[in-house]
Amino acid sequence: MNQQERKQIISRLTSRWVPQPPASQADHALQEALQCMVQAGACRFGVRAERVEQAAAAACALAPPLARMIDHTALKPETTESMIRTLCEEARRYCFASVCVNPSYVPLVAELLGRTPVAVCTVIGFPLGATSTAVKATEAELAVRDGATEVDMVLNVGMLKSQRYDYVERDIRAVVEAARSNRKGGSQRALVKVILETALLTDEEKVIACVLSQNAGADFVKTSTGFSKGGATATDVALMRRTVGDRLGVKASGGVRSVEDAETMIAHGATRIGASASVAIVQGIEGTSDY
Repeated sequence: MNQQERKQIISRLTSRWVPQPPASQADHALQEALQCMVQAGACRFGVRAERVEQAAAAACALAPPLARMIDHTALKPETTESMIRTLCEEARRYCFASVCVNPSYVPLVAELLGRTPVAVCTVIGFPLGATSTAVKATEAELAVRDGATEVDMVLNVGMLKSQRYDYVERDIRAVVEAARSNRKGGSQRALVKVILETALLTDEEKVIACVLSQNAGADFVKTSTGFSKGGATATDVALMRRTVGDRLGVKASGGVRSVEDAETMIAHGATRIGASASVAIVQGIEGTSDY
């Protein structure tokens, strides 16, 4: 199929569903998703009539399942606004599960991803997890007010290793409560993922951290920040999955750079992948990012 034929298919599809100018963000997201599917080889679609505001979600239902499991991530301190805009554009095109950014960029991401199925994710107590509970809770509260729908908080590793389990559980619960009580609109709750930083923990500590996260009301446990001495391993993912069963999600992050890496993590129990090499992963090539 040549470029002209692809353009004709996209034109025919969008003329049926998308009203002509002015186009909304949802319209643009639908066209990007259709373009992605056509480029992947699709030449026919089964659809049903629906409202324009549902178009982006419907288009993402056609996206590869792997794409819908990826948190498209940019957390390096040198990340610019231009990079964030590109990140959001890629997330809309490939229908990733979320865009994960530092808290200062949450308002911009919430604006760019409005009316799309892509969630707005941010990090709390990042990357060390050693800030006070009050600071973490406030950070979560502000992030959710700014538009975050998911927050990835870093567990206090030092307190866990000091066997201050009561402190660790309260720390997580404070973020959970702050994130859920300040969700815009009040109807949906922000998801909370707890970053264990598995490279710094013994297997026993990983199990304890998973149990504490579950007790505190978290929705996911996550392997790594990507800023420590190691990232996700299949062994750690499997251990976390065995510990939480089907009660929590498991997010593998740090060092996932290819579709093979992602599929290995999923096979061992991951239900979400954190990566900055997201586009390379869904394109089936090896990414060069270190997250």
